Amino acid sequence: MAIPVSRRLDFSEIPVVDVAGLVAGNDDPKAIAELGRACTDVGFVYVKNHGVASRLVADVAAQAARFFAHPMDEKLTITVNPRMRGYLPLNYSSLVGEPGGGVSQQEGFWIGREAAADAANALAGPNVWLASEPGLEPAMLAYFDAVEKLGDVLLRGFALALGLKRDFFARLFSAPQSRLKLNHYPPQAVADDESDIGVVGHSDSGSFTILWQDANGGLEVQSRNGDWVGAPPIPDTFVINLGNVMQIWTNGRFSSTPHRVINRSGTDRYSIPLFVNPNYDAPIAPLIGEADAAAAPQFAGYQTDIWRKIFPVAYSGRS
Repeated sequence: MAIPVSRRLDFSEIPVVDVAGLVAGNDDPKAIAELGRACTDVGFVYVKNHGVASRLVADVAAQAARFFAHPMDEKLTITVNPRMRGYLPLNYSSLVGEPGGGVSQQEGFWIGREAAADAANALAGPNVWLASEPGLEPAMLAYFDAVEKLGDVLLRGFALALGLKRDFFARLFSAPQSRLKLNHYPPQAVADDESDIGVVGHSDSGSFTILWQDANGGLEVQSRNGDWVGAPPIPDTFVINLGNVMQIWTNGRFSSTPHRVINRSGTDRYSIPLFVNPNYDAPIAPLIGEADAAAAPQFAGYQTDIWRKIFPVAYSGRS
């Protein structure tokens, strides 16, 4: 039986928040309150007037289409590595043998901040690029810079929404381990198996994600009663969704919400998420209320363990 097409979201369910004031450096009480409600009740929010130049978005989207048009054999020369940098092949399998696992009708390309390999930090390392696409690196790095600045703005808004000091989260992001990813979803006219769709249902593992999606749609969010509802693209906005780390840090006050992608558009779908991740040694423990953060696992180990299950292709035959 084909998976039902999700109903189209009433935008009141995933709010649209104007963050112009926050971007300008003002602690806009209206935006802060709206962010707080969205993070508590939905775990997803659209943001507009975000300050990221449209030309940067257009440049990196064009480069994404160029990159994924290359032959598979060429892309496989830079297959993603355990530090999550490189090409994630189409139809990769995740969570093999575990509940919620499946085949993803998606291919991706990951980068992080350039860094030398570091024995203390399993996430540090250099990026890998296709030499035949010299425009890809400058476009992605310029976009990375701009969207990472928006991430800092949102961290301030999240802290204030929780009634904390505006720089509460800043100490955890002095050397962030964020990842920028290009996604390509070939059209999938019939989706009849929940383990064989664009991306199977999941919650993001990091602190939060800033997502640009093209006009073709496909993102679906799971409501509290288990229904899957579409989160359609809105021009000139980003979709923000909280990850498991933020839910843990806030002791459950903020929600990490399951989501998935099914590309029913009949054409290629592209999206560009920035996974906003903290320092490699950030504690994975509640930071609000009673908790012993000093005894908590560090982010690098926590994230590597998750990636090993979700992206086994990156670890196959590698140390």
